[in-house]
Amino acid sequence: MTDPRGAQTARTRAVVTQYLEALNAHDPDRIVACVTPDYYNEHTSTPGTSVRGRDAYRARLPEFLAQFRDLHYEVEDVIVEDDRAAVPYTMSFRYVSDADAAHDVTIRGMFRFRVADDAIAHRVDYWDSHEFDRQVRADSRVG
Repeated sequence: MTDPRGAQTARTRAVVTQYLEALNAHDPDRIVACVTPDYYNEHTSTPGTSVRGRDAYRARLPEFLAQFRDLHYEVEDVIVEDDRAAVPYTMSFRYVSDADAAHDVTIRGMFRFRVADDAIAHRVDYWDSHEFDRQVRADSRVG
């Protein structure tokens, strides 16, 4: 007897894990290989910009990865049910502002994913933009 629900949950976990590994590797082609053609990357934080479509996402990734240098997601947990996953994380990076000033930032957040056709169809990213601003301002005063 097969367990289609358990199989879907396992596939979802594998897709999400692969995507997070690609993000941590800073490889735009590997990242977009994990998403559907109609992928929706939704941001809830003020500095974040939502984007629809794999091609639009791919076009934006080099600038994003340059501005969020050394981006790393430390995964706290992966919670999966069927085609959905929630991933609390601690994100660290060196933020490079438009004025080329660099600031070390560490923020906790949460991803929410929906997987379709063994790829990520929708990602919602929740993190505190006020905490981001606080760390960038505090770092600016140190120098």
